[in-house]
Amino acid sequence: MKATLEVGPSGQVYRNGRQVFDSWNWRWKDVEGTPEEGRRAVDAVGALRALGSSGKARRVPVGVIGPREANEVQNRIAIDLGRALAELGLTVICGGKNGVMEAVARGVQEGGGLCVGLLPEGDWREANPYITLPIATGIGKARNVLIAQSCAALVAVGGQYGTLSEIAFGLHFDKPVFGLADAPDLPDIRKAESVEEVCRRLADYLLQPADAS
Repeated sequence: MKATLEVGPSGQVYRNGRQVFDSWNWRWKDVEGTPEEGRRAVDAVGALRALGSSGKARRVPVGVIGPREANEVQNRIAIDLGRALAELGLTVICGGKNGVMEAVARGVQEGGGLCVGLLPEGDWREANPYITLPIATGIGKARNVLIAQSCAALVAVGGQYGTLSEIAFGLHFDKPVFGLADAPDLPDIRKAESVEEVCRRLADYLLQPADAS
C-alpha cells in the first residue's frame, strides 16, 4: 500500500503519521512524541518541494547528462528539467560544457538552484556561463565516472557515445537512470514521457525507505 505523506507547518515531512524524514541524512526515523499539528497531505513531489524550501535539507545531487550537439527539442527539455529540479531544492551535476549541459544549467539558474559542472579540462573558466560551481577535474572524459558516481540518480536527455558511457557507469553503480526525449532505449533505463513524470518518479525514489531502495 502506498505511503501517506504529510507536511507540517515547520516543513517536516511525515510518513504514515509514524515516521519523520531526516532531511540532513535523507532517511526516515520514528517520530518521537506527537507529530506536529496542522499537517497537510502531499504527494512525493510536494514533500520534496517542502524539504527544499525549508532551508534545512542537505542538497542531494542529481546528474543530468546528454549530448554536446543537442537539438532544439533536447535543449528545451533540458532547460525545463533544470528549472524543475532547482524548484525541488535538488542540486544538479553535469559535465559543465555545451548542449544539454548548458541548457540544464540555464534552467537551474532560472529556477534559483545550484548547478555543479565537472569539467574535463584543468581550467574552471572553460565552464558554460550558467554553471554555479565549476570544478576543473583535469581528467578528460574520465570525469564521466565522477558524474555517475557522485549522483543519487541520473537523467539522460538524448544521448551520444559520451552519454552512453555515463548511463553505463550509472547503472553499474546501481543508480537509477531516467531517460527523456530520445535517450537510448536500453533495458534498465526508466523512460519517461515528460519532465513532470521524471520529477514524480525521482521524488518517489528519493523519499522511499532505505530498505526499499
